[in-house]
Amino acid sequence: MAPIGRSTQQRALVLGALVVAEGFVSAQALHKRLVATGSPVGLSTVYRTLTALAGAGRADVVRDTNGERLFRHRPGPDHRHYLLCTECGLSLPVESGPVEKWVDRIARASGFADVRHAVELSGVCPDCGRKADQAQTPPTG
Repeated sequence: MAPIGRSTQQRALVLGALVVAEGFVSAQALHKRLVATGSPVGLSTVYRTLTALAGAGRADVVRDTNGERLFRHRPGPDHRHYLLCTECGLSLPVESGPVEKWVDRIARASGFADVRHAVELSGVCPDCGRKADQAQTPPTG
């Protein structure tokens, strides 16, 4: 995997916090967790480090319904796509082989090099869908 720039204690703290975070997390939420544990890391350092990690292929990025970038540690070199619940934030990796093949085909046909892409899939997970249905169902009796 590509390096993320100069190695500092703050960057190591951000990476460590991202590795243990469950699911996708915003820079602000990750910063809040770091501050809560007494880590001396500024919010701008968190943003810069997460952006560098994503650029180096060490983090996946999706956008929430408000357009905020959310980050998740990428444990291996493979680029992944996720289905993200807009209600609870649950993220599930999805099979993206056809998308990757399509991108490769477009790149070859166009002659472009270093083609990057973003595919964002979002919806409401089954649990949140059931909760919404139950909230809309009037009580009987």
